[in-house]
Amino acid sequence: MSSLEEARRVLKVEADAVLRVRDRLGPEFDRAVDAIMACRGRVVVTGMGKSGLVGRKIAATLASLGTPALFLHPAEGVHGDIGMLSRGDCVLAISRSGESAELSALLPSIKRLGLSLVSMTGVAGSVLARESTVVLDVSVAEEACPMDLAPTASTTAALALGDALAIAVFQRRGLTAEDYALLHPAGALGRRLLLRVCDIMRAGDDIARVAPGTSLRDAIIEMTAKKVGATCVTEPKGKLLGILTDHDLRKALARESVDIRSARVEDFMTKSPLSIKPTMLVAEAIRITETKSVSVLPVVDDGGGLAGLVHLHDLLRTGVQ
Repeated sequence: MSSLEEARRVLKVEADAVLRVRDRLGPEFDRAVDAIMACRGRVVVTGMGKSGLVGRKIAATLASLGTPALFLHPAEGVHGDIGMLSRGDCVLAISRSGESAELSALLPSIKRLGLSLVSMTGVAGSVLARESTVVLDVSVAEEACPMDLAPTASTTAALALGDALAIAVFQRRGLTAEDYALLHPAGALGRRLLLRVCDIMRAGDDIARVAPGTSLRDAIIEMTAKKVGATCVTEPKGKLLGILTDHDLRKALARESVDIRSARVEDFMTKSPLSIKPTMLVAEAIRITETKSVSVLPVVDDGGGLAGLVHLHDLLRTGVQ
């Protein structure tokens, strides 16, 4: 058998294992979700060996989806780390055989604290299964290992079921994409769902602005000083009247009769320009620049006063997509 054929065989064995776990799911899955939802503390995930590695990932997924979770190594647990467990916690134990000595040694402490125990095991009559509040069957017909020894299909099935459990809990909590972003403020999703125009806009003296009656020459000087391809035209009290952009200037200067020292901005500016609010998401502002083909957006408050200015470059520097 070629390496390519072997890879396809392995993937089929593992995919079939996941599908069989899916087809076996029943009311016990809902009870497992109920147990986690009823947890007043944390979900403590535990498992030995490869199951422990799967458990670490499941704990991380639960935490990233808003369920406080941590991983407890069974061997470390029986040597002092059992102190991580507190009343009100829920334990999620993973073991293909359900007979791991280190995991079994934790069971008396879990019982003494009165904790709910959700197990993911491949043996329904195992010690772990008998002591569990809820048992999720992750048995597999075969491992992908040619000798049917190395945990492969069984760990894939456990990992997939753990993901299903974490997402079902997330859905049951009714959390939103913005809630998820709050848990990932430094990530791309966090920036996309949390970063607002007021966080990145130019404000105060950084805004290029002139009053009505200003000459094109002085407007160009203001735009150059503020290093932005536009200047806002505002009333004395700050209300936005229009915007003069590089594009407007090029059109003005294309007229041979225009004298930049005497021509006034109000004759060439875009009146009542497209504007945005400070609370708008940066992602939405980027979408507007793309759909409306503009590179500069004035930011106005509810009363129409100029609050800020954003350039397309300001938006793109955020990394929001």
